[in-house]
Amino acid sequence: MQLYCPSLTKYERLATLEVKVGDLTIGNFNPIRIQTMTTTDTMDTKGTVEQSIRCIEAGAELVRITAPSKTEAENLLNIKNELRKRGYNTPLVADIHFTPNAAEVAARIVEKVRVNPGNYVDKKKFELLEYTDAEYQEEIDRIRERFTPLVNICKEYGTAMRIGTNHGSLSDRIMSRYGDTPMGMVESAMEFLRIAEDLHYRNIVLSMKASNPQVMVQAYRLLVNTMQQELGHCYPLHLGVTEAGDGEDGRIKSAVGIGTLLEDGVGDTIRVSLTEDPEFELPVCRDIVKRYTSRISHAPIQPLTDPAKLPYSPFNFAKRESIAVDNIGGKQVPVVVADLSHLHTITHHDLRGIGYHYDETTDKWNIGDAAADYIFTGDHVLPFALPGTLKVIVQHPAWLHAEDKEKYFPYLDVHGYQAAAKEGRLAKMNFVAAHADDFGTPAFTTFLETLRTAQDVIPVLYSNSAHAMAMVRRALIAMMEQQIAQPVVLMCNSGHDNAEDDLVHYATETGALLLDGFGEGLWLKALPEQSLNRQPGSVKESLELINNIAFGILQATRSRISKTEYISCPSCGRTLFDLQETTARIRAVTNHLKGVKIAIMGCIVNGPGEMADADFGYVGSGVGKITLYRGKEVVKRGLSSDVAVKELINLIKDNGMWVDVKETVLIQG
Repeated sequence: MQLYCPSLTKYERLATLEVKVGDLTIGNFNPIRIQTMTTTDTMDTKGTVEQSIRCIEAGAELVRITAPSKTEAENLLNIKNELRKRGYNTPLVADIHFTPNAAEVAARIVEKVRVNPGNYVDKKKFELLEYTDAEYQEEIDRIRERFTPLVNICKEYGTAMRIGTNHGSLSDRIMSRYGDTPMGMVESAMEFLRIAEDLHYRNIVLSMKASNPQVMVQAYRLLVNTMQQELGHCYPLHLGVTEAGDGEDGRIKSAVGIGTLLEDGVGDTIRVSLTEDPEFELPVCRDIVKRYTSRISHAPIQPLTDPAKLPYSPFNFAKRESIAVDNIGGKQVPVVVADLSHLHTITHHDLRGIGYHYDETTDKWNIGDAAADYIFTGDHVLPFALPGTLKVIVQHPAWLHAEDKEKYFPYLDVHGYQAAAKEGRLAKMNFVAAHADDFGTPAFTTFLETLRTAQDVIPVLYSNSAHAMAMVRRALIAMMEQQIAQPVVLMCNSGHDNAEDDLVHYATETGALLLDGFGEGLWLKALPEQSLNRQPGSVKESLELINNIAFGILQATRSRISKTEYISCPSCGRTLFDLQETTARIRAVTNHLKGVKIAIMGCIVNGPGEMADADFGYVGSGVGKITLYRGKEVVKRGLSSDVAVKELINLIKDNGMWVDVKETVLIQG
């Protein structure tokens, strides 16, 4: 098997060609660049300049501006001149869809143009067409004829280009042959790249964006693999999860998708697409990228015996097969463990942050959709009755004294497990910690030998290495190679002292593993000093925050659905309504629809295509006008934005996917 990165066990950047964007260099081991996109009307020169400056001062190394027509493309000159006049020399990128003539104008003005191969020449009408090989080649020749002038202009003016494929805007022609797949995304870009290569133009960056991080990651890996095999070299990669949404969910989804690739050294520039003002994207970009500034010096991991015989495919998702031990593993969704061991005392109220609300009047519990399945209490056996769905993990000595052996389970290291096994002092399910950093040592060999014979063990894998994801992945690969099928809980320790770094850390290190099919449970753990000494402020109390992050990671990786999913574009100069305000309104009335996917798109460019797998779509079709979709089917056109949210609710109801806000789930304490 050809890998998509230099190594799965040693952090090493993927070697790429070098691309010049004005005075900025991308790829060829240069720093990972961060960028964003303006949301103003491109014809509003002053507004676009002011927002661009805010983005630059927030850290943007490139600023992208939409150019939906030749008129906007021409106005890029005024924007650029004003920025240069004010002393800002940050390269500008023109974002082009549907209009080759706009791209040809912009390429003479700004330092880089972005084209979408799905709609630059091809059109998308959601028609399934059948092409003979000859007809298909005729379409490729038509693309060559229409794309060549832009390439020649870029060569003449020294302009860079991004060939930016989006999962949801693949052309009907690509869909007819490859389907709505990562391989279709790759081929869509490669058709344009082959033309550029034939014309000896290589100042190109590529992207493979999707709102589903799993699709996005597979597409980038396949693209690297294809370039290596077909061209013998790789172009720099722009990473991003498109339509990530807003708030915590948008940040988690972006960190999962972008971080998974950066962990393996893949990616040269990133953009976090949030439904927020663009300057708020840059701190998230910095939080993601700063993890890799000194990663090169991490401790080596024992290499794979034969990378060609990897026991899983990084290009096609398949859940690692595991046995079921109680409610963990097998066909069951991953469990969440909430860590309360840092609390000196634990009361009913401490469970509120992890989804359990106790009503003292009725002595009953209200259980939320994002309620942890297990709590770890360290040495504490709780002095109160628990809700029926919640179970407790404690240190082995505490377990010995727990009366309720059906709800309490011990946590041990491998030597403690072996000693307890000899004495017959084990539970039907035992959580056994394993330090993945010990891989290749006698201690880890003992751990694997124990797993081969013990069916009552839930391994808890963790690493404190700077390259923890690869350490844990290497241990899991060894388990697969030795056909060890116990379900694994992924423990992730964070030593950060702020919630923003915690979120990126957890989402990257566990999300990357979940996207490859690893992990039957999540145990996110703040180190004790961080748990106790967080500064109060705008972030939620740490226990609730960490629990929300755990369920957000499972949702983003499609491992466990616990809430409504919003596929919301980040807004730009094409947006036809107030995207942030509308997203908040829709979220307020639909956030109880567990598992329903709702896309909120500012315009037709980010409309029926880019909301690829949404159940329902709310898309701007004119100023103050909305078109509603069921999947990719138009249901109602030209609705006033005043009534469109209500009509969206009616559409969800008509399709049997609406539920009223559920009554409190009460369980006797």
